[in-house]
Amino acid sequence: MNTPEENFEQTGLNLPPAPSPLGVYKPYLVDGKYLYVSGHGPVQDDKSLIIGRIGDTIDMENGKLAARQVGLTILSTIKTNLGSLNKVRRVIKVLGMVNCTPDFEKHPFIINGCSELFAQVWGAENGIGVRSAVGFGSLPDNIPVEIEALFELEQE
Repeated sequence: MNTPEENFEQTGLNLPPAPSPLGVYKPYLVDGKYLYVSGHGPVQDDKSLIIGRIGDTIDMENGKLAARQVGLTILSTIKTNLGSLNKVRRVIKVLGMVNCTPDFEKHPFIINGCSELFAQVWGAENGIGVRSAVGFGSLPDNIPVEIEALFELEQE
């Protein structure tokens, strides 16, 4: 059975730089056995953000890729601050926010980009938690997706 680090390596994807807060908040907080991760956007390898609105300037497939990029950004925050993805036991909850046109209705499809990544990293049993996927009229800096998550940590 592979570790989360090994599973991530097998995806062939790379982690963008972990973002620094642009407001008055912590990017993550450990409370006992829980890791809370603040809302993250789609940070790319050059530190720029994917920008655009789903149903307008971004189609569904690229929206799903943007959500995967948010997942990679969350993984980067975990690895940068905790040292290893192996310190996370399982995904508990994901809240996915989609910047979209009022007529867009496929929010879960978009957020699957992140959820499928987490399932690859932690496996179907531990990588899939409870989830909400909702639409918003706008998100900070016109990013297409913002995701926050709650994880359970391995007990040392």
